[in-house]
Amino acid sequence: MYEKIQETASWLRERMPARPTTAIILGTGLGQLASEITDTTEFPYKEIPNFPVSTVDGHAGKLIFGKLGGRDIMAMDGRFHYYEGYSMKEVTFPVRVMYELGINTLFVSNAAGGMNPSFKIGDLMIIDDHINFFPEHPLHGKNFPTGPRFPDMHEVYDKQLRDLADEIGREKGIRLMHGVYVGVQGPTFETPSEYRMYHLLGGSAVGMSTVPEVIVAHHCGMKVFGISVITDLGGFDVPVEVSHEEVQQAANASQPLMAEIFREMIRRCN
Repeated sequence: MYEKIQETASWLRERMPARPTTAIILGTGLGQLASEITDTTEFPYKEIPNFPVSTVDGHAGKLIFGKLGGRDIMAMDGRFHYYEGYSMKEVTFPVRVMYELGINTLFVSNAAGGMNPSFKIGDLMIIDDHINFFPEHPLHGKNFPTGPRFPDMHEVYDKQLRDLADEIGREKGIRLMHGVYVGVQGPTFETPSEYRMYHLLGGSAVGMSTVPEVIVAHHCGMKVFGISVITDLGGFDVPVEVSHEEVQQAANASQPLMAEIFREMIRRCN
């Protein structure tokens, strides 16, 4: 696997128009943020050596290099999920490649089901921490030389970045919530009882991504900022049915606010 990571990084390095240090992973229904990126050079995943290919609606499946907030960035328009049949090594392969390309700050986004009664559909939740319910750990197996065998997990989501997001939210009048993201395998949405269980365990929102990528990024020493778009609510007295199409629609409606937060954070980052 390490040889494939090096091969992919070398292929991209020869074609990259710049050397960004910041990367973004765009989740379900959040690909419109890609239109905010200027001066772009794009690579479809299927053209990149060793890259998996996204199979989920709402994921364009391309790697973008360009500018956001006046800074050079790298963006994944579409991610890979464990429920698609990929191994954790494949799900987190792009993050390993990012590290080899010099990325030191990672922004991740996702669509998630909210379990906090104070949440509303369309809210943006800054991820303060996560709970990992995936059946396979992304660091399982031989340890990569990018980090320790037993990484400390006390502050996976960088506090300075979270504070910066709050500051920008206050300045621009954007409602920002905070909470704990629960990462699960999927692909089924949660039952009402599962929503209630995850909430009792300390979760604020639940989704089927992000946690594996964040663990690997943290293992590589990257600073991480995560945000969830609350696209549905569950675990309350009245059960609410949800579909993938509804999740995409709710995510689309919140994209301008998320784009504003990301753009301004990247502009102000060192």
